[in-house]
Amino acid sequence: MGKDTQNKTVLTREFSSGGVVYKKVGGEILWLGRKTAASKLYPKEYWMLPKGRIDDTKNDLPGPMASGKIRADEESLQKAALREVAEEGGIEAKVVSKIATTKYSFVHPTQGKILKFVTFYLMEWVRDLPEGHDEETSEVVWLPFEEAYKRLSFSGEKEMLAKAKELLAPVAQRIE
Repeated sequence: MGKDTQNKTVLTREFSSGGVVYKKVGGEILWLGRKTAASKLYPKEYWMLPKGRIDDTKNDLPGPMASGKIRADEESLQKAALREVAEEGGIEAKVVSKIATTKYSFVHPTQGKILKFVTFYLMEWVRDLPEGHDEETSEVVWLPFEEAYKRLSFSGEKEMLAKAKELLAPVAQRIE
C-alpha cells in the first residue's frame, strides 16, 4: 500500500475465515495442523490452522467482503472457512460452532501493513479429499491437543485451538 501524503503508513483491513478441525480416532481427539509451503512471497514456513480470505478478486486481491466493502454474513464466513479447510487441509469438514474472531497485524510484502480479522469455526472432520491439499501447504498432521498447541507458530491460533478444545469438552467426555 505504501505511505500517504503525511508520511504515515496506510493500514488496510482484511477479513478471513478458518477452521479448527478435530477428528475422533478410537477414544482420542486429534487436531489438524498444516505447515505452510515456502514461496517467493513468504520464504519462511509456519505451522498454522487453515484459513483464508472470505473472497478474492481474479487478480488474487481481497474481494469486496475480504476488504470490508461489503459486510460478510454468517453463511459467507462459514463457506469460506469450509473452502479453506478443504484447500489447505485436504479434507471435508462440517461446522460444529463458531469459536471467535481474532485480529492481528502484519506487513504483506506487496500490499503493506494489514490488520487482519479471522473468524474461526470449530469443525469436525468428515473425510479426506482425494485431491489432497493445495500448493500453499507442504504438510498436514493430526495431533493430540498438547502437541498441536506446541506446534502452532502463532499465539492467536493457539488461543483459537484452546477455545475449540473448551467448546468440544462436553462432547469429548462422551467419547472417552
